Amino acid sequence: MMNDSQFPWFILVPEKAGYPGNLSAQAKRSAAYTGRRSSYLAENLAILYKADKMNIAAIGNLVPQLHIHHIVRYQTDKAWPAPIWGNLQPFLITRLQI
Repeated sequence: MMNDSQFPWFILVPEKAGYPGNLSAQAKRSAAYTGRRSSYLAENLAILYKADKMNIAAIGNLVPQLHIHHIVRYQTDKAWPAPIWGNLQPFLITRLQI
């Protein structure tokens, strides 16, 4: 889960270390599995959070390991209808140390 309380934001990371940074570089079987996992997560997030729209992106400019962002969007959110990247400062949630 991404540490930005403005959006329900989850990041899917395949369990294999060193996974290529994009789906097209993966073997077809692995890419299909990752795609199914991404679809499952997106569908369930949309239901759970009553999303107006789901944004799904595998940008990976800074992190070479494949990771897929799943962001719940609402027509009432601060960035709508623009992308969230570059439009808002993250509102970070402080983690409690127990």
